[in-house]
Amino acid sequence: MANIYDVKGSELVKVAAQRLKEKMKKPEYIIYAKSGAHRERPPQDPDFYFVRSASILRQIYVNGPVGTERLRTRYGTRLEHNGTHRHHHQKAGGSLIRESMQALEALNFIKKTKKGRIIAPAGKAFLDRVSKEIAGDVKS
Repeated sequence: MANIYDVKGSELVKVAAQRLKEKMKKPEYIIYAKSGAHRERPPQDPDFYFVRSASILRQIYVNGPVGTERLRTRYGTRLEHNGTHRHHHQKAGGSLIRESMQALEALNFIKKTKKGRIIAPAGKAFLDRVSKEIAGDVKS
């Protein structure tokens, strides 16, 4: 009986992104939007929105309840090119994260509470089903 803790997070996100691609519709503007102020260009991966959504769903499962600010910190990065200044952490953009969470809410995978968003039974079942598929593929 495998769950999300028994499989690699990267494999889980990759397979879950393919499943979400069938259920979600990506926003039109996503091909032009950067993932944060710390990036120079938009993501080159055409499935970036679904990968980020699957990753957000996994983060909510593992660390919930979480909000947009906490996920902005999680997906941010350290700025490297500050001249003579020290390196500073830069948060990721909030719009992409917020809209992804709203899309996951529309699928009833997560739900909103006063403390942040938590995993819903449908989202938990979805990720557990994906992790069982991955574990079954690994054992074969």
